[in-house]
Amino acid sequence: MSALQSLLTRVHRRLPGRARALPLVSALELARRAGWLEPPAALDGHSFLLTVTDLGLDVPFRCEQGRFRLASGDSGVPELTLRACVRDYLRLLAGQCDTDTLFFRRRLVIGGDTALGLEVKYWLDAAPRPVWLGAIAGKLAAGLGGGLGGGGQR
Repeated sequence: MSALQSLLTRVHRRLPGRARALPLVSALELARRAGWLEPPAALDGHSFLLTVTDLGLDVPFRCEQGRFRLASGDSGVPELTLRACVRDYLRLLAGQCDTDTLFFRRRLVIGGDTALGLEVKYWLDAAPRPVWLGAIAGKLAAGLGGGLGGGGQR
């Protein structure tokens, strides 16, 4: 684990759950408002949990009326969970790897509602990504101790 990953992990573990989730859910909502990440109607009203395995970060959120929102404390069990390491999420975000590749290599674990999982998979694979996103994702991955080409879950 790189020094940056170690620092992020220590900081995140000390924050309350909602505070840990706020940056990522805010980023999702900003991307939606900018027109880069429009959730399909099938996601509306559903709860999700993104787990970043190597950072020990869980991000519960909901999609409500086409918007991304923090999940409330009484949301219960999420309907769909996605688990991967930060580098694999960055590769997915940059469009350098698709959900099927990560899933079949056991680098992306999807659990919960199968139909909802397929909706998310099709959506993520088809979502247009700004050109600059790959460069930013590459820099972030390099800061975490490796490029986008490899690395595994730890």
